[in-house]
Amino acid sequence: MILARVTGEVVATQKHASQEGRKLLLVEPEAFAGARAHGAPPGLIALDAVGAGVGERVLVVLDGYAAMTAVGRPMSPIDAAVIGIIDRVDALGT
Repeated sequence: MILARVTGEVVATQKHASQEGRKLLLVEPEAFAGARAHGAPPGLIALDAVGAGVGERVLVVLDGYAAMTAVGRPMSPIDAAVIGIIDRVDALGT
């Protein structure tokens, strides 16, 4: 799982049938302090399971089985899913 910020929505004229009715979000991985995570890809596309919006910090799962289970779509071609909206992060020693 990673922390990320939603930077936009992806519009697709056609989706796999198992993804109908779900939003696709563009998310950018972040470090705990809110900066872009070192070595992280510039952006990921994740299926929204929680109704997140642009600008929100979210929790993203990157495992295919966990992602499709989180959105309730077993046996679907899903690699990443937004599974939570982060209210705050408390880290010891920072």
